[in-house]
Amino acid sequence: MNRKPVIGLALGSGSARGWAHIGVIRALEQAGIKPDLVCGASIGAVVGAAYALGELDRFEQWARGLTGRTVFSFMDFKLAGGMLKGERVIDFFRNRFSDRPIEALDMPFAAVATGLHSGSEVWLRTGSTADAVRASMALPGLFTPAQREGRLLVDGGLVNPVPVSLARAMGADIVIAVDLNADILGRHLRKPGANGAAKPPVDVPEDDEEAAGWLSRLQDGFAAMLPTPDPARVPTPSLLEVVLASVNIMQVRITRSRMAGDPPEVMIAPQLAHLGLMDFYRAEEAIAEGQRAAEKTLPFLQQLGLGAV
Repeated sequence: MNRKPVIGLALGSGSARGWAHIGVIRALEQAGIKPDLVCGASIGAVVGAAYALGELDRFEQWARGLTGRTVFSFMDFKLAGGMLKGERVIDFFRNRFSDRPIEALDMPFAAVATGLHSGSEVWLRTGSTADAVRASMALPGLFTPAQREGRLLVDGGLVNPVPVSLARAMGADIVIAVDLNADILGRHLRKPGANGAAKPPVDVPEDDEEAAGWLSRLQDGFAAMLPTPDPARVPTPSLLEVVLASVNIMQVRITRSRMAGDPPEVMIAPQLAHLGLMDFYRAEEAIAEGQRAAEKTLPFLQQLGLGAV
């Protein structure tokens, strides 16, 4: 008798575009497709963990309720190792959602991180789910590295932005991958403001004077280190924008290279390049696009014998 194929879901990195993963999962469920395992890099690990914990309904409700002020409240600024420590985000995750060991989750789960000193790809398949998520999402320049077993770990998207290989290592016969960076090249830098200065990639609530002042001083400090701008030249992006745009370019190139050697059976690519780095409060838009992109692949998934015919 033929064995039922094991379906793996590989959720890619992509900051605020990551809420699209929720829409993808919803579309698959509505089509009668239930993944047997899930893995993720960076924001993909965040959503994948919520799914494996059996908390996706509550997690989606929380994401849809985010505002610009809520997002900014999670920022614990620190200029050593990264702009943000990331502890507020993880503390919230631990307190709001159950943090069971990865081995005890409702479905097999794993997250990808990167060893900062070795550059190695690290697969996190045991221990605290929240700690694995914290390590996988530690985007260089934004979050400080995570400490785990004597190693410093950073964002898994640096080495495996769409972890198809991890899904296969976990036993997947059919891998459904979600690439959030397919349309990002050339669109990752925000347009300059009215005075020619680059807008900050983090949106700050207008009535939060302390937050706005902090970011203004930070941006002014970076600007003071640059030559006097020439009106005829293209405006210089902020330091953080340059770092993050460079990471985006790298992840796109790495994804293309890895997909050439180990392509998934199905690739879902939501079109969300217009979302900014910290636009987490735009969950409605991202989730809807994720669902739309996934629904486009349903005929092919049915050809593979998945879901309702």
